[in-house]
Amino acid sequence: MVDHYSIGLEDSDRVNNAIGGGLPEGSIVLVEGEDGAGKSVLSQRFAYGMADEDHYVTYISTELESWEFVQQMHSLSYDVVDHLLGEQLLFLHANVDTHKGGAERQLLARLADAETLWRADVVYIDTLSALLRNDPNFEAVLEEGDEDHVIQRLVTFLRQMTLKDKTIVMTVDPTSVADDALRPLRNVADVYFQIETSTVGQEIRRNVRVRRFQNMQSPVDDSIGFNVQQGRGVSIVSRTVA
Repeated sequence: MVDHYSIGLEDSDRVNNAIGGGLPEGSIVLVEGEDGAGKSVLSQRFAYGMADEDHYVTYISTELESWEFVQQMHSLSYDVVDHLLGEQLLFLHANVDTHKGGAERQLLARLADAETLWRADVVYIDTLSALLRNDPNFEAVLEEGDEDHVIQRLVTFLRQMTLKDKTIVMTVDPTSVADDALRPLRNVADVYFQIETSTVGQEIRRNVRVRRFQNMQSPVDDSIGFNVQQGRGVSIVSRTVA
């Protein structure tokens, strides 16, 4: 039987219950959504809850620096300072804007070689699509239409990590990377979430489509509505259709 990493905070929200009690150990989790859909904040909620449950977590962000991450989490009532100081949570900023030559731009290679970040139980890569877009090897094969080769090497590495019972959560923006590059990631993902948004009046409605969820601990709905509020974080919402 597969063990699970609890998302925690069961006294605060219904997120852990909504996804069936946690993410399976040794799994690849793909969270897909366009810019602003909420994939980062959902990942931040997962990461904070896991650290709160005494799981060791690494969070890599291509957008936020450390002080911005602390501020962002505080605004959601996820106070991560103690987790960071206690080394329950390791935060790393991935600078994808560098255009220096040589090893500085080998983003995927540097990700794989960074042994410290892979010591965690759960590793978050937010966003993988930004790493891909700025990696010179991926850029080079785009011109030749052979991006599948780079992605397959990445998939092989990720699978090697999951064999050590590590769970890897990756966010991607499908509008910034070609479908041919995303297809192998979608196929290999044990858990595959697609975040959709719609606007009703002045309200932005966010919805997680559960495209795949292998080794679930308890039943998971095909569709999970959620919202994000300052001072409250992520909340699961139930909507009735008239």
